[in-house]
Amino acid sequence: MVRIDSLEFAYKKKAVFEGLNLELKAGHIYGLLGKNGTGKSTLLRTMMGLLFPDNGIVNVFGYTPSRRQPAFLQEVFMVAEEFYFPPVSVEKYVKCNAPFYPAFNHEQFWYLLQEFEIPRGNQLDQMSYGQKKKVLIAFALSCNTRLLLMDEPTNGLDIMSKSQFRKVMAGVATEDKCIIISTHQVRDLETLIDFITIMDNGTIRFHHHIEQIQRILQFGFSFEKTLPEDTIYSEGALTGHAFIRKVENSKENTGKIDLEMLYKAVNLKGDAIYAAFAADV
Repeated sequence: MVRIDSLEFAYKKKAVFEGLNLELKAGHIYGLLGKNGTGKSTLLRTMMGLLFPDNGIVNVFGYTPSRRQPAFLQEVFMVAEEFYFPPVSVEKYVKCNAPFYPAFNHEQFWYLLQEFEIPRGNQLDQMSYGQKKKVLIAFALSCNTRLLLMDEPTNGLDIMSKSQFRKVMAGVATEDKCIIISTHQVRDLETLIDFITIMDNGTIRFHHHIEQIQRILQFGFSFEKTLPEDTIYSEGALTGHAFIRKVENSKENTGKIDLEMLYKAVNLKGDAIYAAFAADV
């Protein structure tokens, strides 16, 4: 669905990507993880056609995003971290913008708005940032585009709203859609994504499916001073050590993945993580 080959992009003289390669397929919710300033937002904007590559290929279901063709635009939607709503009612906003998306589902939109506890007759300019974000997310999901890009979607949401977000996202994932969620708040996505992509300094450092991670790595906690054999990464806690260890062909290893610890392990002990996955056949 999305293919990026040898992507190069720079802001003036500051290089962001130098030969970046990435392939994303339909049927997955990708978690694009990385600290602020590492290139996540730039990558999403390049897929959307809002930024133009200096070199390389960006192909989204057969289209070149930078050409901004109508047939392409009606199949993609991006929830940006920073956005603007006009001073109109929710109903007026939907009436003006929904026609651009042929698969827009009005019934679905009003249902999602109800799930987010947003009154139907509210004026957009009178809402809080969190309320506006939920309206935008509901609209994005109701467009039913083949590609959905979300940049820090949980920013501005309280704890209950984040739970609502995970609930509605789990209900819209289908085999013909590709959803990419960029965030540095990794714990917000632990139960949602099925493919983990970690970026650092404009490069892809890790790109693996949850099932493969579970097959290769085990996340555990030890109350003892000694750690298990094949420990790749560990960090101290008040009562012991949390650890990640390599397991050998364990098809029954379906324990919970600690995304935050995995992210730190990739950045601090990358070579050991890469070696573990390189041995997987």
